[in-house]
Amino acid sequence: MTEQAIFITGGGSGIGRATALLFAARGWRVGLADVDAAGLAGTAALLPADMVSTYQMDVRDREAWVTTLDAFTATSGGRLDVLFNNAGIGTGGPLAEADFAEIDRVVAVNLMGALNGARIGYAYLARTPGSCLLNSASASAIYGSAGLVPYSMTKFAVRAMTEGLDGEWAGAGIKVRAIVPSFIDTPLLQSPAGGSNRSIRETVTAAGLELTPVEEVAKAAWSAVHGDRVHTFVGKTAHRMAFAARWMPGKLRQQMRRGRAAK
Repeated sequence: MTEQAIFITGGGSGIGRATALLFAARGWRVGLADVDAAGLAGTAALLPADMVSTYQMDVRDREAWVTTLDAFTATSGGRLDVLFNNAGIGTGGPLAEADFAEIDRVVAVNLMGALNGARIGYAYLARTPGSCLLNSASASAIYGSAGLVPYSMTKFAVRAMTEGLDGEWAGAGIKVRAIVPSFIDTPLLQSPAGGSNRSIRETVTAAGLELTPVEEVAKAAWSAVHGDRVHTFVGKTAHRMAFAARWMPGKLRQQMRRGRAAK
């Protein structure tokens, strides 16, 4: 059987690293992309040397996308079974106090970076039968998250892109899926929360939301790639928020307001 190949953005830490470990353990060739060279080296050191390729790349750079995907598929016999649009950054705090440059950066990385991956990755995925575009959304894309508005907006957009492309690319035989994890205790959550002196992690926990182990998200990524659901919710918080958003939106609204009051 031909070796399958997955390309992961944001592969230097967190969900990207955990997913790389799981897929490699199951015999897949792994391509890792990240702006963090040290993080990439750290992930690669955990994988068999003959199974991994690393690329320092910014998802905002469209030319870099082409160069990197060309290089990776040259190592995989032309295959790209899964493109995992996972790279993302976080910012939090009151929108009224947010720095415009930081807002622009979050939108450029989380939204335009994912769109770049989809638009440019299509040609490579279309050449591989049964391929899948996998996107990272977030529990903050279930109901708009107070204190995380720019981040939450980008993740809502990722869900919309997933749903749209699932229909648009069906004729080409490309599955499009999203994982919708609860908040994960990764370096992203340690970022300062905008105009607040708290980290995003503190903003999340103040709202009463649990954190989910990153290994659970990696397992969900595997299930999403091999399953039929467009969105795969991961962790207790994500499942509770999805239920509440549908059946008890008033209660969820109150919870978000309590989280901001705890500032």
